[in-house]
Amino acid sequence: MGIVNSRRRKFLSYYKPYTGLLVADLACALGAAVIALILPLCVRHITKDLLDVTESVATEQIYTMGLVMLVLVILHGLFHMFVSYQGHMMGALMERDMRAELFDHYQKMSFGFYDDRQTGELMNRMTNDTFWLGELCHHGPEDIVITSIKFFGTFIVLLTIDVQLTLIVFAFFPPMAAYAFYFNRQMNVALRASKDRIGDINAQAEDSLAGVRVVKSFTNAAIERAKFAIENDRFVEAKGEGYRSESYLYNGVVAFTQVFTIVIVVFGGASIAGGSLDLVDLVTFVLYIGLLVEPIRTALNFARLYQEGTTGFDRLVEVLEIEPDIEDSKQALELQHVRGNVAFRNITFGYKDDDTHVFRDLSLEIEAGEFVALVGSSGVGKTTLCSLIPRFYEVSNGSIAIDGHDVRDIRQSSLRRNIGIVQQDTYLFAGTIADNIRYGRPDATHNEVIEASRRAHAHDFIMALQDGYATDVGQRGVKLSGGQRQRLSIARVF
Repeated sequence: MGIVNSRRRKFLSYYKPYTGLLVADLACALGAAVIALILPLCVRHITKDLLDVTESVATEQIYTMGLVMLVLVILHGLFHMFVSYQGHMMGALMERDMRAELFDHYQKMSFGFYDDRQTGELMNRMTNDTFWLGELCHHGPEDIVITSIKFFGTFIVLLTIDVQLTLIVFAFFPPMAAYAFYFNRQMNVALRASKDRIGDINAQAEDSLAGVRVVKSFTNAAIERAKFAIENDRFVEAKGEGYRSESYLYNGVVAFTQVFTIVIVVFGGASIAGGSLDLVDLVTFVLYIGLLVEPIRTALNFARLYQEGTTGFDRLVEVLEIEPDIEDSKQALELQHVRGNVAFRNITFGYKDDDTHVFRDLSLEIEAGEFVALVGSSGVGKTTLCSLIPRFYEVSNGSIAIDGHDVRDIRQSSLRRNIGIVQQDTYLFAGTIADNIRYGRPDATHNEVIEASRRAHAHDFIMALQDGYATDVGQRGVKLSGGQRQRLSIARVF
């Protein structure tokens, strides 16, 4: 229960910056719903009440009522325009906030978090899930207001026309609600599965496309197609379950509405024959039943949107509720006047999914200015040992110190700012050569970029390119050779 309340508060917190817009949006939705209820009463007034007055008075009042109805229609249109535009904008702004919060949370997570997850799945949560959540944030309050006002308002108006006929019609709603609830729940399960499957598709596609050069080198396009086809078919299977439940839900409810429309015509006709109801009241009754069908359809659309949105929200908070396993302590200090003494003191480390330890009680001291090479076969932990110094991973036991300061007592940003790293797998961002070199310090001048390039022996090959430092490197630096990418990564460190 505590988790449910916490997530409810989390969901409502996204509305806080847009409270004024939400109130205006709901007010317009309320106004549109009320006007929709009033218009059939205006028609009833013209066709029934004005027949009992003199011709001149009736004509004047009919024109007056027509003018009133015209004003109501204009207001109805204006209200709907506000809801359609500003309401959607509110949803888009909230979607932006959610996406930004999730992206910011991704930036706080350690390497261990990414070791266990696929990039495509993380991207799906940040794009597809937040989209449906934004739609729910916009349409949800509006649909609740409009559906409630129209449904209960119609019920009250129909009671004033004919109580018995109204009760007969509304007797169909409890079984219809039970039917809709059952298949709505089935649809929810299928929607969750389809969201998981589309995340798998994104991950598979991202993996294959990012490694397209390896795929082509080994002529393994058929293998990649087969792997993608498996995920694609699993998605279709999950979607099929969702469409089946959706079909039962929508068509079943439509059948219910058709049945009670027939009931109205039959029992209404019998009431006219018996003299307890006149034709104008039956026409008004049918008009309101038509008005009643709209909130039923809105409720069904809301049911699907609710499932899409809440499923997306659950997947969003699942990630947001994962606390970063490496955080700064409250007393963390800024690392200043660095000399560069590094000391490993009885450290023990192992990956989460591995029962074995990469290191156990390892101690090593490296003096400032000393060059140390770690030698060993692949997988013994050379890269891992280096990754422990900037706290990309956290040691299980022991400590690592820089100039006598335990790295856990230093702010991560300060620690990493004083460490230059050239990754084994060189990564360049989409953009220009200058942008990638300047990534090490965004405020660096062009002359400083050139100086860093000279120190990395990259300046000559950069100047040989047609656009020099303005050359676009392509996604992940694919337009450059491996050696050129390595030089740029060294320049970035400088």
